[in-house]
Amino acid sequence: MRAMVLPGHGQALEVQARAVPDPSNGQLLLQVSACGVCRTDLHVVDGDLRAGAMPVIPGHEIAARVLAVGPGVEGFTEGERVGVPWLG
Repeated sequence: MRAMVLPGHGQALEVQARAVPDPSNGQLLLQVSACGVCRTDLHVVDGDLRAGAMPVIPGHEIAARVLAVGPGVEGFTEGERVGVPWLG
């Protein structure tokens, strides 16, 4: 998969290839169709706010399709359209 990654504080965003993860217990694997980037994300990218661990992939408020359902997840099926709100 491709992701815009902020590798470290004060660095520029980079397009990076990342391995597609397998969903763990209680997780879904989503194929993102659209992802919102809020002003707080931009503050992190601009260096105005310090994020915790780096690297970080900014963005949230996701529209996606379920690609895989991890163990212990109920109520979702592969191919289903889903929305993910801010998780903070």
